[in-house]
Amino acid sequence: QVRLVQSGGGSVQAGGSLRLSCAASGETNVMGWFRQAPGKEREGVAGIGNHGRTWYADSVKGRFTISKDDTKNIVFLQMNSLKPEDTAMYYCAAGPSIVGTMGWFDRAAMFGVWGQGTQVTVSS
Repeated sequence: QVRLVQSGGGSVQAGGSLRLSCAASGETNVMGWFRQAPGKEREGVAGIGNHGRTWYADSVKGRFTISKDDTKNIVFLQMNSLKPEDTAMYYCAAGPSIVGTMGWFDRAAMFGVWGQGTQVTVSS
């Protein structure tokens, strides 16, 4: 029912910026960004839910910004001051409204639809 197509990503030097996009086909409620580095668990990065409520992992606060264009149904992740530890495969995901209500933005299991993923590599 819902399809998520990501764009963006790539390789940048530490301190650089990058913007990821996630275009959704179909109705969505809560959107989130996750990342997974080799050998590590998938972790929540940012989320946007009920009434525009946003959430960020402590590791990216002050550096990343999640936003959305409701008219075009596109979610963005603006990443500034990138660090090598930000290197990972990034995924956008769509979840039910309860995610926003309960603040479960970091619970990957609650998100049922996922984008194809895009690699972000930050060199030192």
